[in-house]
Amino acid sequence: MQVRIYQPPKTTMQSGRARTGRWLLEFEPGAKREIEPLMGWTSAKETRHQVRLWFDTQEEAIAYAEKHGLMYSLETPKTRKIKPKAYADNFAFSRMGRWTH
Repeated sequence: MQVRIYQPPKTTMQSGRARTGRWLLEFEPGAKREIEPLMGWTSAKETRHQVRLWFDTQEEAIAYAEKHGLMYSLETPKTRKIKPKAYADNFAFSRMGRWTH
C-alpha cells in the first residue's frame, strides 16, 4: 500500500497559517473510481483513500508508515522567505518609484 506524507499548505481563503505545522499521511487510491449505473454516484471499492492521519512531526509519520509496512513518498515543504519591511521605507530617499496616494 502506498501512502503520501506531506505538510499541507495554508488555505487560500484565509491569510492565517493554522494547521500548517502538522504532517499529513494520506493513502493513495488503489482502485479506480466507478460511476454507479443506477444513481450516477461516484463510488470506490476501497475506503482507505478517505483516511487522513495527522502527526506533529515528520519523523512520527515516517515511523508509523515503517511500523505498518507501508511504502511512502515524502514531500518536503517549500520554505517562505519573508523580507522584513518598515513603514518608513515608503518615504526613503533611495526609493526607486514615485510615492503617490
